[in-house]
Amino acid sequence: MSATVIAGIEVPASSLMRDVTELVRESATPLLYHHSRRVFFWGALRGRKRGLDYDPELLYAGALFHDLGRTDRFSGSGQRFEIDGADEARRVLLEHGVPSERAHLVWEAIALHTTPEIPWRMAPEIALVTAGVELDVLGFGYDEISDGERAEVTAAHPRPDFKREILRAFTDGMARRAHTTFGTVNADVLSHCLPGFERADFVETILASRWTV
Repeated sequence: MSATVIAGIEVPASSLMRDVTELVRESATPLLYHHSRRVFFWGALRGRKRGLDYDPELLYAGALFHDLGRTDRFSGSGQRFEIDGADEARRVLLEHGVPSERAHLVWEAIALHTTPEIPWRMAPEIALVTAGVELDVLGFGYDEISDGERAEVTAAHPRPDFKREILRAFTDGMARRAHTTFGTVNADVLSHCLPGFERADFVETILASRWTV
């Protein structure tokens, strides 16, 4: 089987990575699948331009699983969607014989991908999952990628009406566990997109705690 190469980045093609691809393709919507693949390419491209030495398989697993927690399967879990995806990625990798420290690296990459700044101070695979997410969703690092590279990646993994559609997917994935967004960027999404949502306030939570002073 010939390797898939897009914008100069080769997609990991081991049997485990093929299984990861199929699992996510079957579990996620096309929107989230294409987004997750783009996250891999953007992260890899940003890593290459910065001279980072990373494991392509760990980056690929982190990118592909990073939004799995937003799917219907996990929407009622009661915990943060990032943890759902991280837990599932680690479970699958361990079942396939990946050493625990490597599986935990993927767990961290997924669990931290919505936390600004901190991933950039950690292992390259953790940083680059966040780098890919930030570029695809927020446009951070847009100019690090050439016009040709962007065109090649989006031709393979299109993003029609992506801004609106990803916000809808984010909202749907968190609506049944809105309380888990406390203190995270996800509360911004629900404030804009979920009627009736009231953001928990950190200061008010301190003042209303059981402590008398």
